[in-house]
Amino acid sequence: MHHLTDDLAESRVLDAGRVCDAVARIRGGAVDVARWAQRAALLGDEHRLKLCLALHCSREICVTDLAAAAQMSESATSHALRLLRAEGAVAVRRDGRLALYRLVDDELDALLHAMGATSEHTPHAPHH
Repeated sequence: MHHLTDDLAESRVLDAGRVCDAVARIRGGAVDVARWAQRAALLGDEHRLKLCLALHCSREICVTDLAAAAQMSESATSHALRLLRAEGAVAVRRDGRLALYRLVDDELDALLHAMGATSEHTPHAPHH
């Protein structure tokens, strides 16, 4: 099946078959490009990446400890956590007055693991 749009069909394409295959895979839904772009944007900020790494390694942690682990202020940590929660990457659980945060995006967790981050849990297993 031909997957080149008219504007691409007019561009300089050396191997239309490979281009069509690539377009089909991108559009095919095996990879949710928009969702991964959103995740990449989340991790593109050094502070959010540090928080995600700390959450990946600790599994569940309170804001003050998370701020210390990421070497950030509690205010900056709370602000970043609000964004991460809004994007569905982290969730919070109340334990009395304590708010414990955890990474809930299993694909993001697996990506952090693949990047070399290790957690106290071996072998690496999804969590909720």
